[in-house]
Amino acid sequence: MTITNEMIVKLRELTGAGMMDCKRALQEAGGSVDAAVEVLRKKGAAVAQKRGDRAAKEGMIVTKVSADGKTGVIVEINCETDFVGRSDDFTSFARAVADTIAAHRPKSVEDLKNLKTPGGKTVADLTNDLLAKVGEKIDVRRFTVLESAGGAVYSYTHLGSKIGVLVECVNLGTDPAGTAVGRDVAMQIAAMNPLTVGREGIAKDTVARELDIYRTQAANERKPAPIVEKIANGRLEKFYQEVCLLEQIFVKDGGKTVRDYLAETGKGTTVTRFHRYHLGEEAR
Repeated sequence: MTITNEMIVKLRELTGAGMMDCKRALQEAGGSVDAAVEVLRKKGAAVAQKRGDRAAKEGMIVTKVSADGKTGVIVEINCETDFVGRSDDFTSFARAVADTIAAHRPKSVEDLKNLKTPGGKTVADLTNDLLAKVGEKIDVRRFTVLESAGGAVYSYTHLGSKIGVLVECVNLGTDPAGTAVGRDVAMQIAAMNPLTVGREGIAKDTVARELDIYRTQAANERKPAPIVEKIANGRLEKFYQEVCLLEQIFVKDGGKTVRDYLAETGKGTTVTRFHRYHLGEEAR
């Protein structure tokens, strides 16, 4: 059967695959456009298997918060190159995955693959479609759903969607003023990468290890023995100020801490928990 330009164009419109890929798929399918779609989708799965060991460290972090502020989603989706990661096709796919997580709240990435996206296809099928189009390994690496019963969730993405944050605050609200404060806190987390909300969230063995390091440093600096402990505790305070969100210097105003900034709301606002994703990082 003769493969016409009209058939190729129609298949390209349906799948977004390259012209030569469409032509070859039509030839393999005996000229059937529907069968050629399946050929291209299977090609996507084959590409995934072939490139299974390839590093997929590029991509994007997507965040999504419900209109009432009660549920937030953060998801990391990887590809092989920054070129693909910045493409409209990849961005649309990533947002469809985030929408699917928000709608169904799956328990794992494996569960997510079988769920239908807003467009009607499953995440697995949509992944194969994208694979066939871009020829790169695509990996939904991880996601978190953050649900707030007594507060609200706020989000922020940074550095071209390379860093994403969800944070839960209480006594803040979802009006424009409250949302702006919540976004500022999420931006702080993105920029300064705290380990925990407050010092009570730091494990005792971590504190003990830090103190031991500071004591050793002071001794190596030949500080007098009577003040070694004082120096060690002083350095521990600086450690808290670096890794505890509420004690960090506020990035938008170096004259106050995050705790000071939240106190200015006059609502008794505080932060209860947060999730920060950095593209390609080792998960904490």
